[in-house]
Amino acid sequence: MQVAVVGHTNTGKTSLLRTLARDSGFGEVSDRPATTRGVAAIELLAEDEPVLRCFDTPGLEDAVDLAGYLVPDGSPAEDPVSRIEAFVAGDHDAGRFEQEAKVLRQMLRVDAALYVIDAREPVLAKHRAELRLLADCGRPLLPVLNFVAAADAEPERWRAQLARSGLHVLAEFDTVVFDLHAETRLFEKLAALIETERPRIARLNAFRAEQRRAQIDDACHAIAQLLVDAAGARRRLAAGADTGAAHAALRDQLCRIEQACVDRLLDTFAFELGAYRPPDLPLHEGRWVLDPFDPESARVLGIRTGSAAAAGGVAGFGVDALTGGLSLGAGTLVGAGVGALVGAGENVGRDWLDRLRGRQTIVTDTTTLAVLATRQTQLLLALLRRGHASQQALAPVTADGWPSDAVRRAVLRARAHPEWSRLNPEHDAGAAARAVRSLAAPLRDAVADAAPAPR
Repeated sequence: MQVAVVGHTNTGKTSLLRTLARDSGFGEVSDRPATTRGVAAIELLAEDEPVLRCFDTPGLEDAVDLAGYLVPDGSPAEDPVSRIEAFVAGDHDAGRFEQEAKVLRQMLRVDAALYVIDAREPVLAKHRAELRLLADCGRPLLPVLNFVAAADAEPERWRAQLARSGLHVLAEFDTVVFDLHAETRLFEKLAALIETERPRIARLNAFRAEQRRAQIDDACHAIAQLLVDAAGARRRLAAGADTGAAHAALRDQLCRIEQACVDRLLDTFAFELGAYRPPDLPLHEGRWVLDPFDPESARVLGIRTGSAAAAGGVAGFGVDALTGGLSLGAGTLVGAGVGALVGAGENVGRDWLDRLRGRQTIVTDTTTLAVLATRQTQLLLALLRRGHASQQALAPVTADGWPSDAVRRAVLRARAHPEWSRLNPEHDAGAAARAVRSLAAPLRDAVADAAPAPR
């Protein structure tokens, strides 16, 4: 199916195709009028099969004068299409209407057309003249109200005017503030104009819905991987060693893996890499301190050491350990307590052993983890609502708290498992993969809960 994208100059025709094609590099978008001077084509695919071939056309500028040129006495033609064909084949009044001729020539070659309207503009005589001119081409025409998310948009006024022109079916689609549901409805209404194309367009909609689900899954997996890596990261130092270099190294490493996550999200949604740089992390300098009320730490110290000591000994050690080690003296480290601690030494127990031996362990604090989780989730939400025609830079994302309590619990659980982090030499790839999948699920839920309702 071939579709022309037409309309007055500077209404967002190229922007519409950028967003529909998920290609921010298509054509040229500018606030200057008449940016597009020729006709360019782009294909919309479903599983590598072309469904729509769309043509970006120059903006109409002189429809009112052209109407007077075509019908000098104002009398209607018996065959308006023949009159348009004759005009296109001529010299366009010595090139005066060359711009309009390019549009009308393309109109005669396609199956249907999208008439793009800037919904922020008032309805003027030029728009009415354009609609009459395009109708004379004899092709189905679907008006598309662009920029409907803007505060000064007036879609209802346009609906009323289009109805007076006999156009009762139209679509609302903002090329800057993306809405997949609005895109789906646009394609459905286009299919209603040409019934024979309905199955192919339905396949396009189904493909794009599945593609969006896959993109969200991939993005949540990337964020989960970042959080698992950051939560379990460890830097161990000897007693009395200067921690400044270790703090700086951990901060740099976290910044690198966050930027890698950002780049993956941008690439997943086909936005330009480097379009967003996260601000500095508020990484707090502090040594490893187990939360005495952290149930995951207790679970690891208890369940993972169950084979190393009698239950009574483990319980006694656990109570003492979970007080923060304040009463844990050398005399306590005997019998079952020692066995329990050594049994846990591969993960959380190792951190406790380091503390007892006077060693220092640098980890990512919970504030930084909350910032990473919320910042990346908010970036994902911003990308889901960003059209490929947007010219505004992505603003730094503010982070306030956790995306959800379920995400917080999952990340803090990962904090007790250094073997899950790829930043540590004891990385367990299999266990880490399971942890990432487990964390991706509440991230998807948080994104679904925060996403705005479809217009």
